[in-house]
Amino acid sequence: SGDMILGALADIGLDLDYLRNELKKLDLSCYKLSSRKVNRCGIGGTKVDVLIDAENGKHNACHRTLDTICSLINKSKLSPEVKESSIAVFHRIANAEAKVHRVKPSDIHFHEIGAVDSIIDIVGAVIGFKKLEFSKIYFSSVATGCGYVKCAHGKLPVPAPATAELLKGYVLSKTNIDSELTTPTGAAILTTIGKQIECLPDFRLINIGYGAGYKDFAELPNLLRVFVGNIESEPPDNEQCKQTDEMWMVETNIDDMSGEIFGYVIEKLLDAGAVDAYMTPIQAKKSRPSTLLSAIVPENRLPGVESAIFDQTTTFGIRKYKVHRSKLTC
Repeated sequence: SGDMILGALADIGLDLDYLRNELKKLDLSCYKLSSRKVNRCGIGGTKVDVLIDAENGKHNACHRTLDTICSLINKSKLSPEVKESSIAVFHRIANAEAKVHRVKPSDIHFHEIGAVDSIIDIVGAVIGFKKLEFSKIYFSSVATGCGYVKCAHGKLPVPAPATAELLKGYVLSKTNIDSELTTPTGAAILTTIGKQIECLPDFRLINIGYGAGYKDFAELPNLLRVFVGNIESEPPDNEQCKQTDEMWMVETNIDDMSGEIFGYVIEKLLDAGAVDAYMTPIQAKKSRPSTLLSAIVPENRLPGVESAIFDQTTTFGIRKYKVHRSKLTC
């Protein structure tokens, strides 16, 4: 989340007085910025809070549009680099929200994301990154949590629709924690300013910071950990041209169907939405020659592919599991 990013930056040495003075350049006066040391599962971290005057802050912020927020930032005395990056984050959020609600980005009313605390989170994070002079920002797979979250639109599944849209193409981490672990604000900051990598590059570790969330989970520390260091070698160039996604692998073993039918079945699976389908010769029970029928399927096309397998083959059961894919885009 945005406040956990601010907490991590404060934990590695961002001066909050400097941050407060920079944020005063925005025409916002209905908040206070505070920090405190906390403990999460035995590990210490910094919790940064944006305390809002409820009457003058969030209530009025519910009516903010993308143009309103961009105007607020552009009219400030912040540096051009901070303005540009902050506005880029808000544009990314607006585009995600617009896709979810099937409207134009200019028609989005930001609700939580347009609230003063999220403006401070986003602009404050950009100010912190610039002040600490990070040349590159990398992030690992993203834990989103599970269950449901309450928001202005009602009760929504986790990850929230806007968060899911912002994280399309990125690798997510599986977790059974029944809570929202990544917010739209946090997802937008990471994916706009940072770059996801599968493993850390070679680097000399200089500093470590922990930004704390407000909840305290029994399963794991609710902390955002930040490593600061000097890179010894860059990640491979093809990382810049690589996109990742998650699919379902659907399989079944068939030993009682004529080989001439398999080509027809493959066509039906592709028509049903599989992105790939193929056959592999295998040995079944009692060493009988058999065929492994496999299909790689997006989640939204899974029911149609399953129906096609049951309708078009002799099998009476399938197995399925999630797989992660990496593909070149350039």
